[in-house]
Amino acid sequence: MKESVKGTGFTHFDGKGNAVMVDVSAKEVTVRQATARGRIRMKREVLEAVRRGQMKKGDVLGVARIAGIMGVKRTAELIPLCHSLPVEKCQVDFEIREDEDCIDAVCTVGTCARTGVEMEALTGVTAALLTIYDMCKAMDRSMEITDIRLMEKSGGASGLFIREEEKG
Repeated sequence: MKESVKGTGFTHFDGKGNAVMVDVSAKEVTVRQATARGRIRMKREVLEAVRRGQMKKGDVLGVARIAGIMGVKRTAELIPLCHSLPVEKCQVDFEIREDEDCIDAVCTVGTCARTGVEMEALTGVTAALLTIYDMCKAMDRSMEITDIRLMEKSGGASGLFIREEEKG
């Protein structure tokens, strides 16, 4: 049963203003999926080294993919009131955008649960991008992580969400 601070609609607080994990026990288990996207901008020579697999620390995108998956699986440990969910699908992909000197990361997470996996997808993208930064920082400390956002989510009572830029 959802409890919230009277009249506020905030469900992460009880009637006394104490932080609580939202009670989802009465919600229906449904198939849920979420996709998030983010970007890291870098110097062209760094992007080329990543693309060619010539970074001293190794396969940047391979390691970042694993980091993204690990981030998804540990989301509930990082976000204080986030539910621990069974992750049944996780895919992390990268798009090298040479025209903009950046790499886009995309993370899609799926589960059958009582609450959604938006936070897991966002955490996966963030962990992947931070790993790229870590593995490339010796060549470019001015890299910039930007545009982390939910692109799409499905399942649950609120149904389908597709970011406007993706409809089309």
